[in-house]
Amino acid sequence: MNSVFVKNKNIKLLINYGVGPVLFVWFSVSIYHQVKSQPHLQDAIQALRHSLTGPQAWKFYLTLFLVPVNWGIEARKWQVLLKPLERISVLLSFRAVLAGLAFSMNTPNRVGEYGGRVAFVQDGHRWKALSLTVIGSFSQVLVTLLMGMGGLFFLSSNPVAGQFAAQYAIWIKVLLWGSTLVTVVLALLYLNLSRVVGWIEHIPRAGRLLSHIRIIEELPVTILLRTISLSFTRYLIFVFQYILLLQVFGVEGSVWHCFWLISVLYLVLAITPTIALAELGLRGQVSLMLFGLVSSNSFGIIGAASGIWLVNLLLPALAGSLFFVGLKIFSDK
Repeated sequence: MNSVFVKNKNIKLLINYGVGPVLFVWFSVSIYHQVKSQPHLQDAIQALRHSLTGPQAWKFYLTLFLVPVNWGIEARKWQVLLKPLERISVLLSFRAVLAGLAFSMNTPNRVGEYGGRVAFVQDGHRWKALSLTVIGSFSQVLVTLLMGMGGLFFLSSNPVAGQFAAQYAIWIKVLLWGSTLVTVVLALLYLNLSRVVGWIEHIPRAGRLLSHIRIIEELPVTILLRTISLSFTRYLIFVFQYILLLQVFGVEGSVWHCFWLISVLYLVLAITPTIALAELGLRGQVSLMLFGLVSSNSFGIIGAASGIWLVNLLLPALAGSLFFVGLKIFSDK
């Protein structure tokens, strides 16, 4: 009996002190090799270097300053959601969020983010924390869809869209009505999570799943509203950062027009299956199509798309990979 206990303890020690460094090396090497193959990356880096000294340099530094603010809001959102399960500090939540981002860089639509975050929760709470993490992403998707609808309405009704709106009229309408329907359904589900749990209760052999997700049934409306308000604030920061980089790279267009075009871009990124490390190519293609309506500066459009990807995703992901060093998967008990 004692030998089995010692063996299990040794396995836990190996996992606790071995998995973190292995994950760090894996994520770092993977990110490095895949970033090297990204299109337009060298041009974007060169353009970013030039932006450090020009008259628009302060906008670039402001964009960088907003990166920890952006992810800090996401950390606060996750901390609020976890409150009914366990209390964690904002600092630990921040570490978990960035580690989740690093974990997600090789997964479609960054779904691996969930697994990376819950690794920082007590091992007895991880499945429940996973369901709470899904609710946080749910709120962010809702905001993205809602603002994307506004962007699609802008494309369908504003003269600046011109020939583009006429050429893609059918697709714009399909996206507009489709996103409207999905947004209404998701909003009703978001505000009636107890009913969702009730429906799952009727699924045969769902008992084990229910034990993990029943915590979302107990989430008060105040937490749900705070979560979606934090998601909306974070979305505005995302858009503001993008507008700043567009101006840094000399892309013409009013702030109002760029705001709604960015909303359409984020909607397309949200509904298109992709891997974060392969997302840059899609960002570039869609950005050229959308911002080409207000500017002929193709280099600047690509530079801004690449720049926002670098500062908002790549750099935080690299930082997040460091947090796996020393991570304990199991408690010492």
